[in-house]
Amino acid sequence: MSSLSTRNTTSFCDRYGRLLPGLLLSGVIAYGAIVLGKLAWMQSHGMSALTLAIMLGIVLGNSVYGRLAPTCGAGVALSKQTFLRLGIILYGFRLTFHDIGQVGMAGIAIDALVLMSTFGLAILLGTAVFKLERNSAILIGAGSSICGAAAVMATQPVLKANSEDVSVAVSTVVLFGSIAIFVYPLLYQWNQGWHVLAATPAAFGVYIGSTVHEVAQVVAAGKSIGQETANAAVIAKMVRVMMLAPFLVILSAVLARGKGQAGNSDQDKAAALAIPWFAFIFIAVLAFNSLGLLPASTVASITELDTVLLAMAMAALGLTTHMSAIGRAGVKPLLLGGLLFCWLIAGGAAINHVVASLFA
Repeated sequence: MSSLSTRNTTSFCDRYGRLLPGLLLSGVIAYGAIVLGKLAWMQSHGMSALTLAIMLGIVLGNSVYGRLAPTCGAGVALSKQTFLRLGIILYGFRLTFHDIGQVGMAGIAIDALVLMSTFGLAILLGTAVFKLERNSAILIGAGSSICGAAAVMATQPVLKANSEDVSVAVSTVVLFGSIAIFVYPLLYQWNQGWHVLAATPAAFGVYIGSTVHEVAQVVAAGKSIGQETANAAVIAKMVRVMMLAPFLVILSAVLARGKGQAGNSDQDKAAALAIPWFAFIFIAVLAFNSLGLLPASTVASITELDTVLLAMAMAALGLTTHMSAIGRAGVKPLLLGGLLFCWLIAGGAAINHVVASLFA
């Protein structure tokens, strides 16, 4: 019995001991990114902890990580895969169904139309015009149409996309989302004269929330105009983020249907459906959070843990990203991201104007 216990203990230590170096490395990068993300300058420029984590990861991944990979690889892989899914699930504690009610049916319709039109345009331009791989077009489309890097990483398990495709997509949406921080305050000033949108801070906030990529970028752009604009922008953005779960489910079903038609048996069709269970759990967590059963301090602690998990996932992604692969992708992903950015500004304004007029 003693011998068996010793073997089990040794096996346990060997298994989890292999994970520890990579988890520590991802954790250290995540901690650094979170600390930097709290600096006023970083916040004013929309540089969130997640954005900084992948940037730091890429720097280390293309310098010293090559020598550390044999030791850290297992833990980094765990951070990139398992921690990502757990982070998406816990993201539900940031949202409630009350958020939907605050923007009303008009806000929901605007977010849905922006999402569908942007994603559809990404697939059309990405595959038919720029001849990108389907996965690249889908990832860039998801990031542009929903919630930036978080949407890209949440979509990756459904597609089983490689790290290079994910990194290219994240880099693209981070670039244009960062540009949006400086563009939207100018658009607000121009709108005071043009009146394309209702000339109120709240109406422009919904426009920001429905069209800017990242949550942090939405906050930065909204606050540069005013607190009322920022509040409306965040609510509209949160509703848009909530659409991530049904998006993943629908995407998985569509991909499975295509694979099933290409297959020759029912077994092929069954194997093709990669159900994103974490998306369903995300919805369940959101619903539970809407009940308000947990103290605010507990929810705050959970969201802090969620930030750590997502930052570790982003750090791990950066560590496994090779700049040579991004270079091989060429300018086409950037051109696609740029065109989607232009659509979000112009097409998003049109959608906001039309829908707001209909619900007036």
